[in-house]
Amino acid sequence: MKIIFDSSKEYQIFEGVGASGAWWAQIVGGWDNVDPESNLPVRDRISQLLYSKTEGIGMRTYRYNIGGGSADSGRGDYSDPARRASSFENGKGGLDFSKDANAVYMMRRAAHDGADEIILFVNSPIESLTENGKAHLNKNQIFRTNLAPENYGAFADYILDVTEHFVKEGMPIKYLSPINEPMWIWNGGQEGCHYSPRQAGKVMRCVAEKLMQRKALEGVKLSGVENGDIRWFNKSYTRHLLKYPEVLKVIDSVDLHSYCLPQKFLPAFMNDRLAFVRRFRKWMDKKYPSVPVKMSEWCHMCGGKNTGMDSALETAKVMCEDIGVLNVTSWQHWIACSLYDYCDGLIYLDTEKKSFELTKRYFVTGNFSKYIPFGAVRFEASSDDDSVTVLGFRKDKEKYFVIVNFSKDEKKISFDKSALFAVTDKESNLREYTLNANEEAVITPESVTTVVLR
Repeated sequence: MKIIFDSSKEYQIFEGVGASGAWWAQIVGGWDNVDPESNLPVRDRISQLLYSKTEGIGMRTYRYNIGGGSADSGRGDYSDPARRASSFENGKGGLDFSKDANAVYMMRRAAHDGADEIILFVNSPIESLTENGKAHLNKNQIFRTNLAPENYGAFADYILDVTEHFVKEGMPIKYLSPINEPMWIWNGGQEGCHYSPRQAGKVMRCVAEKLMQRKALEGVKLSGVENGDIRWFNKSYTRHLLKYPEVLKVIDSVDLHSYCLPQKFLPAFMNDRLAFVRRFRKWMDKKYPSVPVKMSEWCHMCGGKNTGMDSALETAKVMCEDIGVLNVTSWQHWIACSLYDYCDGLIYLDTEKKSFELTKRYFVTGNFSKYIPFGAVRFEASSDDDSVTVLGFRKDKEKYFVIVNFSKDEKKISFDKSALFAVTDKESNLREYTLNANEEAVITPESVTTVVLR
């Protein structure tokens, strides 16, 4: 096998990998029992595993959910109490930042362990500002927003107050995302708010106007609008997001979610995820060539727990497509930790034992987050073998390759310089070894290997 690359043909500057603290941090943040292997509180060890470069996989971005208040009021229809979230309202017209203590603890801990970018994101406006007093629509409501235009300003003030509090505390808040997956109906199950593309653009403009008036938030940017499927309405939401000069002054990328859930009733071309990725990239290059794209949420979304390489390879596949075709500058998992019998976390949690289990998805994510440095430039790289996908990066005098072998056969490769290899496969978890120049390396079957050329 050969890697074919041209380091003079450059693409995006890659900023790193992250994950969300939604739906688990408010639970795990209270786990102060000791992890027997590290002798740390379990909550601290989980944070370390996610965000430390030396003791974990060194992710860079932590996403904190500014909740709508359903956990405080008990209103609404939720399939799981963990999908409720607290607000910082104190019920007397002021704010109480002692609330949501467990989730805030995990955000602070992530920053302590190495997360140098925190994104505050909103699923639903606070209940006191919504049309029905809930953090989602009623069951009989379809494709209606739950935030009236006359409340846009109050909503912006609230989330900016929260942002300013954590900035003054010293948290590395880099982005505020006021809207999450606006295309969906959101009438139960979790906090959420529907917005049409026009409504979403107006909300973002309102927040942008108020953000620019706050000197304490000069270093904070907007992100959005985090549409929920790579196939539907991304162009519409992007057009309405970027039409306002106020937004353009305080936003430095289009953030979207990378889901594509195949449906049997749709023709095959409507389930071709990669084709939609290519089309959106081509459209962005034509309409907004100077605006980067970030992927701010994805998970495997497959029923049942999966700790093995099949799910890890699917994760690697999507990461390679998003980074290598969509040219995203940042890539973020949905939840870092999962409470569920579902394929959606890097770490599985046992709430009864207050313990955790690592997955191959966790280690494969580390093949990207632990070794590809912030600010690395992606360059043209490929393989002469159709069963192998390659990404290439460089920073300073070092080159980095992520090699994904989807086949059940081993491959052999060598480089003309000494190299560090980090391998995740069925038997290994980021196993490191070094080879001298021109020594032959074995790329194991169904594996992800990161190569660092010194």
